[in-house]
Amino acid sequence: MNEELAAEKLTALQKAGTIRDLENRFTCHPPKNNQAARYQIIRERALELAYWINAECPGSRELSLAFTHLEEVVFWANASIARNE
Repeated sequence: MNEELAAEKLTALQKAGTIRDLENRFTCHPPKNNQAARYQIIRERALELAYWINAECPGSRELSLAFTHLEEVVFWANASIARNE
């Protein structure tokens, strides 16, 4: 019986952690302090890299994927700041 109770408690704690994580993922995080400026720096650096990649690589599906993944890098870098500060 104690094992069942412990398992239920653990499940409840895990679920609470999941709920907090989901709320963090799907809640708007307005910029605070210097976050907006940092987002802009990330976008500017990614644009510089995109220009360089565009100049150095032939047009192809792979180039399109490189740009898509670079967009994802910007998104996740900014999300890291927004969600965790």
